[in-house]
Amino acid sequence: AVIAESFERIHRSNLVGMGVLPLQFKDGMTRQDLKLDGSETFDVTGVEAGIRPRMDVTLTITRADGSTQTVPLLCRIDTLDEVEYYRHGGVLPFVLRNLAA
Repeated sequence: AVIAESFERIHRSNLVGMGVLPLQFKDGMTRQDLKLDGSETFDVTGVEAGIRPRMDVTLTITRADGSTQTVPLLCRIDTLDEVEYYRHGGVLPFVLRNLAA
């Protein structure tokens, strides 16, 4: 996954095409607001049952001291076609699977 404050259209599309999940901060949140220092680990939840276009997911940040913070994110897979590309690991695997079928 890539988490950003915003995505340029082509960059977002390229991420989906490569099978990378584009996630965007919500409600004006920025990376500076999170006060990250590089020691954190991150978990994304809400995608286990499948992905829908523009669904909400949750980022859980676990800091070195064991404290956690949850942040809502917007999944920037915007169309049903993109859901299928992502589900197959990107456009190339999607096309190859369809050709092999």
